[in-house]
Amino acid sequence: MTDTFATAPRPTHRLIPSQFPPIGLFDTVATTADLTAVMELVGWTNDRLVAERINRLPPNEWVYGSPNSSIVMAAFLHVAPGGMRFNGPDLGAWYAAGDIRTAAAEVGHHLRREAIARGVASMSRRYRAYVATLLGDYLDIRGQQASRPEIYASGSYAASQPFGEQIRASGGAGVIYDSVRLVNGTNVVAHRPRNIIDILQTDHYEITVQAGFRTIDARKLTT
Repeated sequence: MTDTFATAPRPTHRLIPSQFPPIGLFDTVATTADLTAVMELVGWTNDRLVAERINRLPPNEWVYGSPNSSIVMAAFLHVAPGGMRFNGPDLGAWYAAGDIRTAAAEVGHHLRREAIARGVASMSRRYRAYVATLLGDYLDIRGQQASRPEIYASGSYAASQPFGEQIRASGGAGVIYDSVRLVNGTNVVAHRPRNIIDILQTDHYEITVQAGFRTIDARKLTT
């Protein structure tokens, strides 16, 4: 199979739970040295996992000193315990969708899994929406669910995580792929923080799911 590459949709859309602060230490510092000092001051380097992760990310890939830098860096440094589809637990990545409906389907799926794990009938959570431009050429595996079933496995990341980490290790920008949660949806994972630019916060949404049903209710909130 010959690899093909494509640019990411413009813009891409990402939903982040509203309980996480929109502004952090990466937004306000000007140099790598300043950032290291501030991280030590606020105790970030006392968090073993965060310290290990930022050391896995070369300093020339850190983003700082501009609005929403902390949102980007948090995606790489604060990682789900088991990792996600195209990254393991050692270092995160930036996941986004080609449209807001797909982004809502993705977070709604994980919210529903949380409801099931907690043994509750339903859950609601508020999210902030961001749009961003993703630079680079991404490995395009859209339309390959039949030929790469292990990469697209709905309930397992056993094959997709090593696949994604190999792309990261080789210097690749990331992967464009079909959404497993919404038919005709497009997702992209960016493995390079410096490729994520023009990040803007847009709307707020409340997403509600039922443990026993696959429907997702996404309601845009008025400000």
